[in-house]
Amino acid sequence: MSSQVIFQIQSTLILILIYIGLYYRQFPTRHVKIMATAIVWDLLLVLQIELTRGAVAKASKAMTNPMLLNFHVAIAVSTVLLYFALIYTGRKMLAKDYGVKKVHKLLGMTAVTLRTITYITSYFVVSH
Repeated sequence: MSSQVIFQIQSTLILILIYIGLYYRQFPTRHVKIMATAIVWDLLLVLQIELTRGAVAKASKAMTNPMLLNFHVAIAVSTVLLYFALIYTGRKMLAKDYGVKKVHKLLGMTAVTLRTITYITSYFVVSH
């Protein structure tokens, strides 16, 4: 089995976990455990891809890369940045600061949307 297939399987499982975590958003303990697992796994997947494919070096050649690859990388990086914002706002909510709830929800929905787009575009980028 190629690394490409292994990465796609992991990406599928991560996205499933994210949607399960979203489903359990009314149950903070479950939601946090599931989302933390998905985020850590997703960050580890990015690291795996970098170590096996040299993704950062390829992404840094934005002027010569296909537009779809540049779009995929931009969305993936945005998702990772949103993860850190979500961790920050999520920790505030766990500390009973519910003033960030609307921001956390907006960031979360944006991150889920971008992660889904990253997942879809990954199939096109790999086949290109």
